[in-house]
Amino acid sequence: MTLTEYLYYIILPILAFSVLLICYRFLKGPTIADKIIALDVLITTGIGIIGVYSIVHGRSTFLDIAMILALIAFLSTVAFSYYLEKRNRKK
Repeated sequence: MTLTEYLYYIILPILAFSVLLICYRFLKGPTIADKIIALDVLITTGIGIIGVYSIVHGRSTFLDIAMILALIAFLSTVAFSYYLEKRNRKK
């Protein structure tokens, strides 16, 4: 089994199934914190899919896009955490 076959037949189905599970958690999350974490994990899974695509097609520019997306995901998670902390202090 070559690397390309491994990525296509094992890694991508696992990532696709995890996207379905994450979307379910995002829609059914009882609190806003659950939804924020699900969104962060969804973006992280998307970064994994971009990485697989980059490896299969041999284009390293997609890795730059994945790094920018990771930075945006991190900053948004920090901003949401800050918002939740401030909201809980006011109560």
